Amino acid sequence: MNDDADAIVFIVDDDAQVRGALANLCCSVGFRVETFVSTDEFLRTVRPEVASCLVLDVRFPGSAPSGLEFQRRLAASGDLTPIVFITGHGDVPMSVQAMKGGAVEFLMKPVREQELLDAIRHGIERDRQRRGQEGLVSSVRRRFDALTAREREIMGLVTQGLLNKQIAVALGLSEITVKVHRAHVMQKMEAKSLADLVRMSDRVLPMPMVGPLA
Repeated sequence: MNDDADAIVFIVDDDAQVRGALANLCCSVGFRVETFVSTDEFLRTVRPEVASCLVLDVRFPGSAPSGLEFQRRLAASGDLTPIVFITGHGDVPMSVQAMKGGAVEFLMKPVREQELLDAIRHGIERDRQRRGQEGLVSSVRRRFDALTAREREIMGLVTQGLLNKQIAVALGLSEITVKVHRAHVMQKMEAKSLADLVRMSDRVLPMPMVGPLA
């Protein structure tokens, strides 16, 4: 199975000839492709929730924002689509700015085909990994939200390394009650071990949970 077929390459370039050539290249190796004449057109499009990479020109005519400015706007809006910049008028400071902003690559026209395809694949893999991590965090969050307030409290104390008897004293509960709650936490969180639960806690509890319920 070609994983590339499940991803999308977005191409934004005001030059129709360049857009066509880039689209043909990407399609020839199995990528799905969508092309846009401007960043505004790109923003107006509803994009599917799949791994993707944006191939973006650096300069646009008239008052349109530059590719670098558009990169900043996307980042500010929380859009983390990986970007491969292409330009016929680049320089070192511009490329440094793009890479510091998180760009996958900064390529000069005429672009070497294999170099571009390698950069796109890198961007798609980066996006695929990010989406996988976000999906994992979302799944853990749903399970955590299903816990009772007491179970969340006990999960926080367990993942801080407290023993059942210490938790029982801290919360004014019997040790057997703590054991029951702890078992429920492990079951609901689908944790196979304490280490597994600690890793989940790191995703949903950025700060240690301390102190008993009032």
